[in-house]
Amino acid sequence: MDKISVKVCLGTTCFVKNSANKPKLKELVAEKFGDKVEIVGSPCLGVCSTNWEISKAPYIKVNDVLIQEATVEKVLAEIEAQLAKGE
Repeated sequence: MDKISVKVCLGTTCFVKNSANKPKLKELVAEKFGDKVEIVGSPCLGVCSTNWEISKAPYIKVNDVLIQEATVEKVLAEIEAQLAKGE
């Protein structure tokens, strides 16, 4: 199985809504999943650029799954689900 890719949106709306405050996520992912998961920042995922007024930021993508109003718990659950499918 390929590494799971986690992209944290660092665009303005997501940043303001706390996506940059995800060091806890990086720490927990490394602890729980080791090198099975790669976390990277993305300048913008382009999700809320069409209608920022109804944005559900912050956004994080786990492979191709977009997580709205992303929390550490939601991201960890999606990683676990994808790892379970791939094993």
